[in-house]
Amino acid sequence: MCCAHYLFCLMFVFLWYNHSMGKKKKTRKTKKKRIRISRSFLLPFVLTLSLAVVTGLLVLAAYQWIFEPARQVQSTVKPVEQPKPDYESDESSKQEGMSGQEETGVAQDRYQAELDDPEYMAQNNIYYREAGEPGQATLLFAGDILFDDHYAIMKHLQSGGGIEQGIAPELIREMERADVMMLNNEFPYSDKGTPLEGKQFTFRARPDTVNYLNDMGVDIVSLANNHAYDYGEEALLDSLDILREAGITAIGAGHNLSEARRPAYYIVDDIKIAFITATQIERLDNPDTRGATDVSPGVFRCWDGENLLETIKEAKKNCDFVVVYLHWGTENEATLDWAQLKQAPEVIAAGADLVIGDHPHCLQPIGVIQGVPVIYSLGNFWFNSKTLDTGLVKVVINQEGLVSYQFIPCQQNGCKTGFLEGEEKKRVLDYMRSISEGVQIDADGYVTW
Repeated sequence: MCCAHYLFCLMFVFLWYNHSMGKKKKTRKTKKKRIRISRSFLLPFVLTLSLAVVTGLLVLAAYQWIFEPARQVQSTVKPVEQPKPDYESDESSKQEGMSGQEETGVAQDRYQAELDDPEYMAQNNIYYREAGEPGQATLLFAGDILFDDHYAIMKHLQSGGGIEQGIAPELIREMERADVMMLNNEFPYSDKGTPLEGKQFTFRARPDTVNYLNDMGVDIVSLANNHAYDYGEEALLDSLDILREAGITAIGAGHNLSEARRPAYYIVDDIKIAFITATQIERLDNPDTRGATDVSPGVFRCWDGENLLETIKEAKKNCDFVVVYLHWGTENEATLDWAQLKQAPEVIAAGADLVIGDHPHCLQPIGVIQGVPVIYSLGNFWFNSKTLDTGLVKVVINQEGLVSYQFIPCQQNGCKTGFLEGEEKKRVLDYMRSISEGVQIDADGYVTW
């Protein structure tokens, strides 16, 4: 603006001067001569204009060099925030961490509206867990447990001590370190009901034994199995109440089908994970273990898998990662059966990002379908007095998906479950390699494909 005004003034002065000089010329001078006289001013005009332009550019450059850096510095300075009270220090640190992740291009606070609405979270079975490692979530899975006093494994605990008498302390620490720990709860918690008539094995545990789950670091359990209904409807409903009061998330059973099929969601460092569980067992039209209906309690059955597939598809729309935990397969058989082979691709096509299996009471293969890992059975985790190889699956994920997948060899032996080391660890890993196609398992149990 200053340069334009300056040039306009110069041009006005020049034109006024030229006009005045023309009036002073004698009229006897010819037109041709006046044109010559006027042209004599052309060179000074061009020189003056050029000088003005150059001067204007120099002034503009000087302005930018002197004043613009100061303005940029001023624009980056933020007001100093007042120190927050101590009770807000954790939240302040969390926000600072989020700001750093936003600078790297990772979206943050996508689920803050849900976290700020406890009623919405309760209605939609959503839970929050603080991440052990920023930007990722660690999920840990085990197979079947049993707390029934009539079996040797609990007799071992009753001789003295707590759950660490049955689960090795170092194994418990691994379970506690996970952001979300899940296993299969193969029985009801209740002192009510009667055993189902004609069923060979029926299980039930004292209500107070639910505290063992907290001692083990368990967050979520599946009730979608063929023993959750062993003492009938009353004991099943007792289990739902007892688990809820203990702070354990129970899925796969409910007062009706809508509740039984409902996923649980965990938000870990802005990663939202859905957990879905269902059972194929028993494979009968009228099973002992009642399937939930629109008007009656029971478990979430997937022998006819349409409801399961619909549940997975819906959950996929509402989260970043979908875990499907299935009760399927043939007991005591490492070989996969046709129903497992049929349903695994279906649940993956519907949107599952991870498939964990149980029920056969033994280890079954690890496979990969369309880039999604499946372990068909984790076997017994802590279930009876037999010596059985078992294991944990440890999965690390971030907002983009799977980061790592590890199989951790364990063994149930002498009514106690613990890690395997050395040659025994190598033996179990070699066995898993021998039965698993399309994957590689390294010496630490990390699985790649």
